[in-house]
Amino acid sequence: MKLTVVGGGSTYTPELVDGFARLRDTLPVEELVLVDPAAERLELVGGLARRIFAKQGHPGRVVTTSDLDQGVEGADAVLLQLRVGGQAAREQDETWPLECGCIGQETTGAGGLAKSLRTVPVVLDIAERVRNANPKAWIIDFTNPVGIVTRALLQAGHRSVGLCNVAIGFQRSFARLLGVTPADVHLDHVGLNHLTWETGVRLGGPEGENVLPKLIAEHGDSIIGGMGLPRALLDRLGAVPSYYLRYYYAHDEVVRELRTKPSRAAEVAAMERQLLEMYGDPALDEKPALLAKRGGAYYSEAAVDLAASLLGGGGSPYQVVNAYNKGTLPFLPDDAVIEVQAAVGPQGPAPLPVAEVDPLYAGLMANVTAYEELALEAALHGGRDRVFRALLAHPLVGQYAYADALTDLLIAHNREHLAWA
Repeated sequence: MKLTVVGGGSTYTPELVDGFARLRDTLPVEELVLVDPAAERLELVGGLARRIFAKQGHPGRVVTTSDLDQGVEGADAVLLQLRVGGQAAREQDETWPLECGCIGQETTGAGGLAKSLRTVPVVLDIAERVRNANPKAWIIDFTNPVGIVTRALLQAGHRSVGLCNVAIGFQRSFARLLGVTPADVHLDHVGLNHLTWETGVRLGGPEGENVLPKLIAEHGDSIIGGMGLPRALLDRLGAVPSYYLRYYYAHDEVVRELRTKPSRAAEVAAMERQLLEMYGDPALDEKPALLAKRGGAYYSEAAVDLAASLLGGGGSPYQVVNAYNKGTLPFLPDDAVIEVQAAVGPQGPAPLPVAEVDPLYAGLMANVTAYEELALEAALHGGRDRVFRALLAHPLVGQYAYADALTDLLIAHNREHLAWA
């Protein structure tokens, strides 16, 4: 089995490699190819990847290359984890929206739209080259904004599934609180990428006992602790929102915070410099503890599970993925990309039935779905008016004066990445 990681020079990659090494019985990778145009970073990451495989006795071969076509040739699955423009572009995404009093964030709001415009054309080019190399290869997208990027891939006819680590993070956290194994926890996870709620926590599978009310009653403070939202809100919702919902539920509070502290991009850039220095140490043969602060917790377990199921191995029967709606949520278009539990196999994901969704969540999902459709139009076809329409539709922007000003700022800060600008 050959797996290729595009964006293999990312500091995330040792997390992924560690998972491949530990879970080799689930996903027997014979050749792992790391593709990245940044040759120096790639060699540092590739060297550590080889040492991780060697330490854990993995027989697979790790190959590094800057040649995309060579890297994807014959690959059974290709994982996308790229960042067009690097941390410098992310720094801009997180700062210029604040000039208009709007959230600065890399996956949602105006910054998320900027990332979509930079990313979608690049990802579609990569996917076409993957299809030319092996039409049966699966493309697993971890590149943000996952929902929009996955929708672009699916609309272009690619064999693609989107992946996020929010759900697996909740699964692991709830399992610890309940004193059970993660495999015992099934989430009623519903929404769009980075706009999701846990509306049930079931023991043993989709038909198991729902212990979410008990979890909230006994562990609500722990659950909500790191989200910056009040416990009272958790009790009133009766569901667990992902931490990205804070951008919607506490928008003005978050804007005030973002204006008074260093950006997350600056923190991550500093962390990446440290990590790359560590990766260059020939004595290092495991992922360093610092990597846990970089983000992407449990990404490797989720990626291994998904790839194993798609390639006919022993993945979990149900997994939270990003896939076409196809009637699962009747208030959204069939070609909307939703993030829900699905049965995953070699034919791809089949979303499980979802109970009727509370209008409190359905309304916001419908709004953001409309924005994502307009964002994809802007990413595919360009043009100031398409950018303006997407921003005007986004619930974190909404007002025409803000949308107008943000359109000009977005284009000014991303001109080098926009072929039409």
